[in-house]
Amino acid sequence: MKLNIFKYGLFAVVLSIGLTSCDDFLDRPAEDSYNEENYYQTDAQCIAGVGYLYSSPWHDLLRGYFMIGEMLSGNLYAGQNAYVGFTVNGSDQNLKLASASMWSVIAHANTVYNSIKKAPSSVSDLARNTSMGECLTWKAMAYFYLVRTFGEIPIIHDNASSLAAGNYNSVQKVKISDVYDYIILTLEKARELLPKSNSAGRIDYYCATALLAKVYLTKAGCKGSLDANDMAMAAAYAKEVIDESGRKLMDNYEDVFRLQNNNSSESLIAWRWTANGNVWTAQNYLQCDLGMQGFDEFGDTWGDWTAPSVDLQEAFGIKLLEQQPDAWINNVDTRLRGTMMLPGFYYSYFWQDKGGFSYLDFMFNSDYNGSAPGQLNSPTGSNCVKHLYGDAYDHVAGIGHSAAYMYNSLATHLLRLSDVYLIYAEAMTGTSGTTTNQDAIDAFYAVRHRAIKNYEKPTSLSWSDIWKERRLELAHEGDRWFDYVRVSYYNPEFCIKDLTNQKRNQFWNLSDLYKNYYETGSWTISNQGYDENTSAPNVYMLMKKNADTGKYFFLLPFPTEDVTTNPNMATSVDGIHVDINSTYSYD
Repeated sequence: MKLNIFKYGLFAVVLSIGLTSCDDFLDRPAEDSYNEENYYQTDAQCIAGVGYLYSSPWHDLLRGYFMIGEMLSGNLYAGQNAYVGFTVNGSDQNLKLASASMWSVIAHANTVYNSIKKAPSSVSDLARNTSMGECLTWKAMAYFYLVRTFGEIPIIHDNASSLAAGNYNSVQKVKISDVYDYIILTLEKARELLPKSNSAGRIDYYCATALLAKVYLTKAGCKGSLDANDMAMAAAYAKEVIDESGRKLMDNYEDVFRLQNNNSSESLIAWRWTANGNVWTAQNYLQCDLGMQGFDEFGDTWGDWTAPSVDLQEAFGIKLLEQQPDAWINNVDTRLRGTMMLPGFYYSYFWQDKGGFSYLDFMFNSDYNGSAPGQLNSPTGSNCVKHLYGDAYDHVAGIGHSAAYMYNSLATHLLRLSDVYLIYAEAMTGTSGTTTNQDAIDAFYAVRHRAIKNYEKPTSLSWSDIWKERRLELAHEGDRWFDYVRVSYYNPEFCIKDLTNQKRNQFWNLSDLYKNYYETGSWTISNQGYDENTSAPNVYMLMKKNADTGKYFFLLPFPTEDVTTNPNMATSVDGIHVDINSTYSYD
């Protein structure tokens, strides 16, 4: 038995909640400071009591968010670590934290859902249903992350019942297709409960519907080939969001990721962090891991070596050792500048109190940056942009309160409207992989035209078009690895080839090139090069053969402690079939 103590900021109130568990996947909150008798008595308490599910239980997934989602997929490079090299095992600390975080979300969502369900009549039906629907959507999101990360997983429908049964050392994993059915069951109930609109930043009916579309698209291939009915369901749910929600894409791509737009119409589901009040686990710290040293005044940025990969650069059409700076400075895809810093790039929304942020001045001009390193530290020649808020002035200007050491309030977007547009376009390609459907083309065009203003609308779409577009649109948003996972269900050969052919290594001697360009304006390649010696990773190290389909799919191993406690969690153990609709109910 272990005890972890967390303090959560709950929008209007701050409650202390103890977390007691017999194993990670049976964690559930112990109501030390409140219970049904003294909380969830009013609408305001129910709304506030769900608020922390938007941040605190997810906190330990933050590093896993980009290490799993972006390093494994080849979008980020941070040296030859376990995620870049496909050698992640059950003892990996970041994997353990990520796993515990996802199970914690389920535990807390279950407990809060049941508490609000039993709330007295003093709580209105609207507040009760809305809060319960939010709980279920977050629960579904946690299961969605879990099944795409670990493959077959247990289903813990109700933590109290599972603990009472005392079977936490023998609970079995469930087949992937059944887990997706359980997520669908959960989201359908959430849709029944949620209103068509909610407070800004909070989950509503259309947010749950958007997630349901993404789940169906992912589930479509999990039995070894694309299921036409699942693809049709994904398309129908995505189209409902596009046509009926009233939500629109922001005009400027980079604006989506600014503090003042945390709750924009484009952001459907996000972690809504806050640095106000310095409540640990309620804050975002991604700038620390992804921002260059000295990027803010708090001494909490160390992300020089966590850099956009060479392969992602080339996906945007950038080849640093073959082009001149005009190639990227004048690149027509506005998402490039919003994703990675390159020589010559300037950002008006960072360091506003200093007249804006210049990438090269930051490195080489000590008058501009008192801690300028005088060299490039990035191993790939670029640095991250998304998940950065800037300096202290930028944080106050964006949201009205200060950041602090490892504390900021920038939202982390998990599901955006542009993703739904691309889900719809892909689902409409069906099992053939192509479409001339005008609505699908319009959805794709809306995403690409925002980024490339002179882009001409195509007359047809292929699956390959959408696959490439998803990478550019959603780069560094924790999603790319899960695209490989879902495609590996039915076409592992494509994924193996795609990953093996990536440029996942570093450049040599770029710092001299950058300094000379800064001082003379000349981009002259001399002794620079790309590491051709480090071989491609063995992607089979993170694959398992599906007992039903015979195809290999991607997964990560359960943390060692979980397997030790319950051997059924071992990767070699197959999941069992569960008839979800006859076994589970939210009535």
